[in-house]
Amino acid sequence: MLTKNQAIVLSKLKYRDNDLIVKCYTQERGIVSYILRGAVKSKKGNNKTVYFQELSQLYLEENFKPNRSLQNIKDIKFSYIYTSVHTNVFKSAIVIFLAEVLSNALKEEEKNESLFEYLEVTLQYLDGAEHYSNFHLLFLLKLTRYLGFQPENQNTDYPYFNLESGVFEVNNNGFYSISGHNLTLLKRFLGINFDDLLTVKINAKQRHEFLNMLLYYFELHLEGFKKPKSLQVLNEVFH
Repeated sequence: MLTKNQAIVLSKLKYRDNDLIVKCYTQERGIVSYILRGAVKSKKGNNKTVYFQELSQLYLEENFKPNRSLQNIKDIKFSYIYTSVHTNVFKSAIVIFLAEVLSNALKEEEKNESLFEYLEVTLQYLDGAEHYSNFHLLFLLKLTRYLGFQPENQNTDYPYFNLESGVFEVNNNGFYSISGHNLTLLKRFLGINFDDLLTVKINAKQRHEFLNMLLYYFELHLEGFKKPKSLQVLNEVFH
C-alpha cells in the first residue's frame, strides 16, 4: 500500500554492496526501518545517501506492508533542508550524539505526533541557533517528558533530587541523590526554554558532569539504554 509519511533519520547501515538499511522515527508509525536497494551506487544522480545523514528530515512515499520488518521507499525528498547542522563541526557533533541517543531510546512502533513534532521543531531550532553549546542538555531533559520519566517540577526548593524516583527530596537517600552544582543546573534547566539557553553560563567540566548525570538518569529509566559511543567525541569538541 502506497502511503505518505514524514521521517527523521536516526541511523543507517550499509547492507551488502550497494544497499542501505535506514532506521527512522516517523510521524505516522513511530520507529520504522527501511531497506534502500542500490542506494549507494556511485552513478551520477543515483546516490541517495545524501538524504540519510543523521537527523535529516524527510518526506517519504512508502510501500508499507504491516508484517514486513524492512519497508520500501518509492520516493523521497527533504521536508526541511538544514543550513548548518551537517556542516558546522560543533552542531554536527551534537547531531551525531543525539541521533545515537534517540536510536537507543526510541523503540515504539506506533504514532506519537507530539514527540515527532518536538524532534522536528527543536532540530530546526538548532539549525538556526547561534548559541548552542548547551542545546543537547536541554534537549535530553525535555525529551524525558515524551519518554515518560520527566523530573517532577515541584518542591524544587528541596536540597536533593533522586535520580531513581525522579523527585526532589528533603533528605539525602544515598547513591541516587544528587546535590551541589548538578542540582542547581537541573533546577535551572527545568525552568527555561531553548530561547533562554544563552542565560545558562557553565564551563566544559560542568557541562560534562551534568551530561553524564542525564545519561545515567536515562539508563535508570530506559531498559537497555547504554551510554552513546559518540559521547567522547562530543566532549572533545566542546572541551
